[in-house]
Amino acid sequence: MIANSSILVHIEDNVIPGLRQYCADRQLSRFMLVADQNTYPVLGQAVEEALTRQGGDVKTVILTGDEVIPNEEFIMQVLVQADTQDRIYLAVGSGVITDITRFASHRTKTSFISVPTAPSVDGFTSIGAPLVLGGLKQTVICQPPMAVFANLPTLCAAPKAMIASGFGDMLGKYTSAADWSLGHLLWDEPYDANIARRSRQSAKICTDHAAEIGNASPDGIRYLMDGLIESGLCMLEFGGSSPASGMEHHISHHLEMKIVWDHLPAVLHGAKVGVTTLIAAGYYEQIRQLTQAQAKERLAATPQPDRAAEIQQIQTVYAPIANRVIAAQTPFLDMSGQDYDALKQKIIDQWPRIQEIAASVPSSPEMTRWLGQVGAATDMPTLGLSHEETTRAVKNSHYLRNRFTVAKLSRMLGIL
Repeated sequence: MIANSSILVHIEDNVIPGLRQYCADRQLSRFMLVADQNTYPVLGQAVEEALTRQGGDVKTVILTGDEVIPNEEFIMQVLVQADTQDRIYLAVGSGVITDITRFASHRTKTSFISVPTAPSVDGFTSIGAPLVLGGLKQTVICQPPMAVFANLPTLCAAPKAMIASGFGDMLGKYTSAADWSLGHLLWDEPYDANIARRSRQSAKICTDHAAEIGNASPDGIRYLMDGLIESGLCMLEFGGSSPASGMEHHISHHLEMKIVWDHLPAVLHGAKVGVTTLIAAGYYEQIRQLTQAQAKERLAATPQPDRAAEIQQIQTVYAPIANRVIAAQTPFLDMSGQDYDALKQKIIDQWPRIQEIAASVPSSPEMTRWLGQVGAATDMPTLGLSHEETTRAVKNSHYLRNRFTVAKLSRMLGIL
C-alpha cells in the first residue's frame, strides 16, 4: 500500500475485498463503471458483481469501437449514459479508459477510483488527461483518482506488449527529467529539484529490474507499477506534466496525432515513447561530445530561425491545428534578435551545467538493451511507423509545447 496526501494506492494479490471495504467505509453506494470490451471480462465484471453484492447501484458503460481513443466520441459514450444520480466513477482499464473516466468524472463534478488492468502508462495517479480534441493531442487538467486498486495477478497477466509499453513510458523519465532541468536552466521553466530526483529514481528502479519486468514476475510487475504510480504522483504534486514529459513525449504526441488524422491503427503510447527516448538520448550523446568552444562556434554559425518561415513550417506540418501550435510557440517566435543572442550567451555560460545534465541520461545502447529485456520495440518500423514520418516528427514536434528541451537546444546548435 502506498499512501499519498490525497490518494490511497493498493497493489495486492486480490484487491476486490479492499475495494469493497474502502467503498463501505466511505458509504459509497452508487457507481459508474467504465470499461471496454477487453477490460470488462478481465476485471470489470468481477468489480461490478462484488459491489452489487454489497448493495451497490452500479451503472456500467462498456466502450465500443474498433479502437478506443480518448477523444470526443468516446467521452460522449460515457457522458450520454450518465444520469442525475451522484455516482463515483470506476475506471477499469489502462491509460485510455483512465483518462476518459478522469475527464468525464471531473466534468460531472464527482470523483473516480482507478482499477488498472495493465501496467502500461504512468497516468493513473496524475491530474492531467491526455486527450485528442479537435485532432490536437493535449493534456487537459482534471483530477487524480480518490484511490488506485491494482490487482497484481491481473497486471501480471496483461499482454506483454502493454507491460513493455509501461516500461517504455518509465524509460522516458531519464530524458524528460533532463529536459526539465534544461528548460529550467535556459528558459526559466518552473522546477522542483526533489520531484525531478524522484522521477529519475522511479525510472532507475524499473531499469534495474528490467529482466524481472520482462518475465512478468510478480516482483517485476510490482516494481513497474510502483514506478508508474510514483511518476504520476510527481506530475500530480508538481501540477503539470514536466516531470514526466520531454522531447521523447513530444515526438510521440506528433505521431499519435498523425495516426488519428490518417486513420491508422493505434500504437501503444509507451511503445512509441520507448523508441523516442532512444532518439532523445542520441541528441544528449551528441551534446556530451561538444566542448564549450565547439558549442560557441556552432551557436555563432546557426542563425536565428526566421519568424515567417517558422510559421509557414507549422502551417505545413500541423495544418488542422496550426493556429493553436503557433500560439504555443509565440514566446519563441516573438524573440527579438537581442533576446536570441542573450539566450545563446546563456547557453555558452552554462555549458558545464548543460554537460552535467546530458551526462545524467544513459546511453542509447544501454537503453536499447533494457528495452530488449522487456521485449519492447527499439525502432519505429517495428511499430508500423516509417522512418520518413519519424524524421518529420523529430524535426517538428518541438513546436507542440512552450518548452525548452534538448530538441530546441540541438536546433540552436545546428544538430537537429
